[in-house]
Amino acid sequence: MPQPHADLLIRAHAVHTLVPGEPTHRAVAVTGEHISALSSEPNGLDHLISEHTAVIDAPDATVMPAFDDTHTHLIFAAYSVHDVPVHQARTIPEFLDLIRRRAAVTPSGEWIRTTTNWQELNLAERRMPTLAELDQATTDHPVLVKRGGHNDVLNSHALRLAGITADTPEPPGGHILRDENGRPTGRLVDTAIALVEKLLPRPDLATRIDGLRAASHDYAATGIGTVRDCMVPVEDLDVLRAAQEAGALGVRVRALVSGFGVRSAADADDLLDRMEPWRDAGDPWLQLWGVKFGIDGGIEAGALEEPYADRDCYHGLLLWEPDALVDAIDRVVRRGWRVGVHAWGDRGLRILLDVYEQVLDRYPGLKPGTLVIEHGGLATPEQRARAIRLGIPVTVQHPLLHDAAAPQIQAWGQERARDIFPLREWIDEGALVTAGSDFPVGPYGAMTSVWGMTTRQTAVGVQGAEHAIGREEAVALHTANAVRLLGEDGRRGTLAVGALADLTVWPEDPFTCPVDGLAAMRPTVTLVGGRAVHDPAGLASL
Repeated sequence: MPQPHADLLIRAHAVHTLVPGEPTHRAVAVTGEHISALSSEPNGLDHLISEHTAVIDAPDATVMPAFDDTHTHLIFAAYSVHDVPVHQARTIPEFLDLIRRRAAVTPSGEWIRTTTNWQELNLAERRMPTLAELDQATTDHPVLVKRGGHNDVLNSHALRLAGITADTPEPPGGHILRDENGRPTGRLVDTAIALVEKLLPRPDLATRIDGLRAASHDYAATGIGTVRDCMVPVEDLDVLRAAQEAGALGVRVRALVSGFGVRSAADADDLLDRMEPWRDAGDPWLQLWGVKFGIDGGIEAGALEEPYADRDCYHGLLLWEPDALVDAIDRVVRRGWRVGVHAWGDRGLRILLDVYEQVLDRYPGLKPGTLVIEHGGLATPEQRARAIRLGIPVTVQHPLLHDAAAPQIQAWGQERARDIFPLREWIDEGALVTAGSDFPVGPYGAMTSVWGMTTRQTAVGVQGAEHAIGREEAVALHTANAVRLLGEDGRRGTLAVGALADLTVWPEDPFTCPVDGLAAMRPTVTLVGGRAVHDPAGLASL
């Protein structure tokens, strides 16, 4: 029976299938949603060309599978499309001017929110804007300045609407920063951010879909074909579904519902009931992976065994009592879902492993990959060995370290900061490790991540060069390892015949090009399921 004609044929310098033991090819064909043929000769698939076949003839290019970002926040990125772009500022006056300009075109009383992907130590003043400075930008609007997922700064108007005063108690697992007189400074950390964020009005559905369209296609423009969004509010599952039904998603989405509002097993049951309609959703573009919890804080509040470098007697924040977290996770796995838990400091990771071990004792036959460590930033040799023994995978994010190195060094000191993400050791010791960005703390991008993991470069120089890994290993963390974590190996992650046509076309070979060119390298084409989701030159079109 003759082979059907291809919808797309790519001739290239190299087609890296990433199938173990398979040689480099020179041509690949796509029919429908799948890879349909490969050839070691550039013209070896020309018999599959018809008048309906698009042909990309790129003798200098390299074809690889599309990458997975296994820990990122697409929902945050979609909001940022419409937020004040303070990540463009290099000084606090520029920062405030961006807010002031938005205020000038925003009706009085409406909220103003900023993008989240910035670090104060990258501003000339090396600090966050103050409440008083935000009041200089506007007092007619409540202003929410977000930095990453763990820090907010408010102006007086927002502080007043949130009802935060000198008498407001510290929420469990959070901080309300105060001045020497006990008055709130406007800065909220970790669980305290919920005091204000619950007040923000939800944008209309069309605005949300527009944001997801722009953000997801921007991920695709960097070589990402699938995102594992690690903090999706349960009510946003319907927004993601609407975006998918509208054809707006440029990447596949594997969603972790946020469990950060869960404080008890009963809360977990309520959340799981709301997730139940998604149990049998088999859409290859949009799936619910499980639930995300957090055991400790972030850059300024990760739980450490030894005190912080910049605060005597401070060891960070624990967000859960261990027994309560065991019971919450028990509820989740009993209902057949998976769990990822944020653990940043070594104390946080130690306690998380205690929690996971208790869960595994209750469910000794639990499917591998049901319990996942998100970050595992400061992982000691003993903790790595224990995680591997328990069969617990870990997701790592060098872009996070790249952008957050300065504040992390300030908080933890140079020695501990340089040991964040000991990739060389995790891999050599036999862990299942996958890679992501943790946007908005770090930038997303396939080769940005590969560059970082292979050089250990950060915004303040190389940190922990001994933890670097090779390019092939780094690519595997975003492809073969990533689909294994997601339970999708055999369907994605390689360019085997019959696999989904999630692929990228690069202007150079990422395995052999000069390392300095990796960080900014972008694909010319990204396909997801045979569909061109990034193709600015129209190369994949007839």
